[in-house]
Amino acid sequence: QVELVESGGGLVQAGDSLRLSCAASGRTFRDRNIGWFRQAPGKDREFVAAISRIGDTYYTDSVKGRFTISRDNDKNTVSLQMNSLKPDDTAVYYCARTPRTAFYVPTDYLRSQKSYENWGQGTQVTVSS
Repeated sequence: QVELVESGGGLVQAGDSLRLSCAASGRTFRDRNIGWFRQAPGKDREFVAAISRIGDTYYTDSVKGRFTISRDNDKNTVSLQMNSLKPDDTAVYYCARTPRTAFYVPTDYLRSQKSYENWGQGTQVTVSS
């Protein structure tokens, strides 16, 4: 059973930075796509960013230029560097893993929650104004 554990959340002020980490157990990490999603109070969970098994990155428009996703396959971790945080970024952030896929997958596949089979428990990010 694969386990994903997020860390790095916290309470910050607008304009500050946070770095979230997603640590995965198990050997089958480097051939999986990893995504970050978030859910704000009273809202549906939404796509934030994803990194494919070959390192291609994808972002939702609202975080482009501010967030950076990266992966370290040797350490089985994926990070989400979040800069210039805004109150609208306040949410619980989840990382998730897809099943094994081909090297290239459609962008829509990585943006869809249905593509992911394993989820972490989430980490709270709160940005005050």
